[in-house]
Amino acid sequence: METLFEIKDKCIAITGGAGVLCGCMAAELARLGAKICVLDCDESRAKELCKNIEAEGGFAFGVRADVLDKKSIQAAFDSAIKTMGRVDVLINGAGGNKKQATTSAELSFSDISAEAVKNVFDLNILGTVLPSQVFAKHIAEKGEGVILNTSSMNAFRPLTNIFAYSAAKAAVSNFTQWLAVHMCQNYSKDIRVNAIAPGFFLTEQNRFLLTEESGELTERGKTIVDHTPMAKFGQPNELIGTVLWLISDASKFVTGVVVPVDGGFSAFSGV
Repeated sequence: METLFEIKDKCIAITGGAGVLCGCMAAELARLGAKICVLDCDESRAKELCKNIEAEGGFAFGVRADVLDKKSIQAAFDSAIKTMGRVDVLINGAGGNKKQATTSAELSFSDISAEAVKNVFDLNILGTVLPSQVFAKHIAEKGEGVILNTSSMNAFRPLTNIFAYSAAKAAVSNFTQWLAVHMCQNYSKDIRVNAIAPGFFLTEQNRFLLTEESGELTERGKTIVDHTPMAKFGQPNELIGTVLWLISDASKFVTGVVVPVDGGFSAFSGV
């Protein structure tokens, strides 16, 4: 049973890898023996994270990557292959929302610019598709591997105000299903594509919506907690068990699914 969840020496690339959630993934997966390539638009932040991982005895290295620039992704992929020799798992963690694409008392739906909406779509869906294109070619040549995308609770039920982010994450979920079928039918039955759908975790992208400058919860933050049966925001390390399951042989017959990690939010009607 222990070998089902074994990831020792697996070579894992993580986009958005220096962020709050993916940074925790990188550290924990390295602690379990995986080799980690942290891809992030902020190279210095990625290298600082990897320095901390290596100080704890893990194997990690940081590479600059712009997930909206295929040449940049290809260069990062080349660095990953040069350093690790192969990539077994791609975790697409890059994404997020923009304040400029969020309705508010100051910004009505009608006044949100096309550019702001496009930026959110590009970051989330193109930022998942383009790295998948680059890394999937290598995984297909190997004949086995895993791609793990990051969707959201908003893909199941769109939340007020953040229409662009909700729609973009719904596209990520749909793309996950499409790519799972495509890789199995055209390349190998041993290639799996799934996604996690985190519930509510405090990150740099959503902090302005959920907390006041004082640190107190906003009304929106309070509503979310009230509608989460576990009555709290998630902690980054609470994603790790699901991630480990989906990238290991423990989920060998699982592909094309989007798994909520949400403290019960999606199960609660509010009544």
